[in-house]
Amino acid sequence: MRSKSFFKDLFALIPLLFSGLLCIALIFLLWQKVTTTPNFIETLANLTTIFIAISGFLSAIIMVFLAISAVNMKKSRAMVIDNLGKVTQKMHHFRSIVELLFRSKIWLPGLREYIDDEFAGLTFFEVKEFYKGKSKIAIEFLQENHNYADTENLYLELKSLLMTSPKDKSIPENISYPKMYNKGIVEKWLEHKCGSGLWYYFGYKFAIYKEALDLGAVFERHQDKIMTLANTIDSEAFEDSSFNEVFLSKLGEYMTKEVLPKLYQFQDKSGKNMPAIMRYLYSIFLLLTLFGVLLPLCYLLFSLPIITLIISFGFVVSVIFFISISFYPFLSREINS
Repeated sequence: MRSKSFFKDLFALIPLLFSGLLCIALIFLLWQKVTTTPNFIETLANLTTIFIAISGFLSAIIMVFLAISAVNMKKSRAMVIDNLGKVTQKMHHFRSIVELLFRSKIWLPGLREYIDDEFAGLTFFEVKEFYKGKSKIAIEFLQENHNYADTENLYLELKSLLMTSPKDKSIPENISYPKMYNKGIVEKWLEHKCGSGLWYYFGYKFAIYKEALDLGAVFERHQDKIMTLANTIDSEAFEDSSFNEVFLSKLGEYMTKEVLPKLYQFQDKSGKNMPAIMRYLYSIFLLLTLFGVLLPLCYLLFSLPIITLIISFGFVVSVIFFISISFYPFLSREINS
């Protein structure tokens, strides 16, 4: 895998290598021409104005494109941040519901103490990733004969949703609702489909687990609060719902399929830096401006040595050559990445 990445990076450097060699060759040949043909200096000087115009025209096109792209990126980013804020708020409400369920008395007697005391520090992620062999306590937990009708897994799953970092081992008394969730915890939630346990235990397999999960033990005021929070999340999806196993199953499915994927997607988009295509074009713009416009202008204004003009010609021709041989492979890599 590393060798493939190495050869891929090496292949990407080939256009730069050839362009560099062309630049050196052009400077050498033009210098040779200047030293052997006295009139060639005048020829280069006469071409300078046209050369500046061509370089300036190309630079102007790239500059306009970069400016338009920057404005569009700003608008797109503002939209992404707005959507991220809305989805984050939905996640806050969902975690508030999870907290009410987690701290309620729906669990079998002794389950809370069994997990929090005997297996203190165990997380849902460690249990799901036991095959990696990184957590001995997770392997011990899976080898135990539990007496809680398998609801200990749901307890751990709800507990994971109240964490704010994949490194957390316990949850605080006062649950944190950050302005933006840690990317690592969102990835873990999405990877292990946290929230789907509600659908599994209260929907798909509720007939098996209904004796071990006492929904009636949730205080009525908490039930009302849960329904209010659910309608705040999506009034259309939960408007005709009442607090029961069907609602909890539907809520788990909604969060797993709608909220978590969007939370990850919008976080990923909001955290992206300037696209590679813009960095590529800005580099071209900078080289054309420096060597195609400013350096020749300095030659004309300050009567600099002819070598400055030769360097300018060599660099700009090499830059144009670099664009011609690298732009398509660059686009291909960007599209396929």
